[in-house]
Amino acid sequence: MRHPKQHAVAIALAFAGIVVPGLHRFYLGQPGWGAGYLIPGLLWAAFPVGLLVRVASVCDGLIYLFQGAETFHQRFNGTHPGDLLSPSSEPNQVRQMVEAIRQLDTLRQDGLITEYEFEQQRRQLLGS
Repeated sequence: MRHPKQHAVAIALAFAGIVVPGLHRFYLGQPGWGAGYLIPGLLWAAFPVGLLVRVASVCDGLIYLFQGAETFHQRFNGTHPGDLLSPSSEPNQVRQMVEAIRQLDTLRQDGLITEYEFEQQRRQLLGS
């Protein structure tokens, strides 16, 4: 079961990015972005990049803080995946659905789910 993402937790994790960048991205269900922040952030050999992802993490925290709880909720908790293709869809919701399908495809390619399971989940995401 998917748990709704909490506005205050995302803000706190983003600001904690000064020490360990990217935790907020993992929390928000964006593991690719989380790894993109975490790996260079922990590699102090690439100091300018490590500093940059820490600054980016703090900037994300400020964005979450000033966008307000309702906007945050709409963006990260959204609607049912089957509703994502409605004419009023926000681009972020469509991106979330596409990312979910890509993750399913990766699981299928890795042999962790069957073609049939992939197709079932894909159809459920698309609402058909």
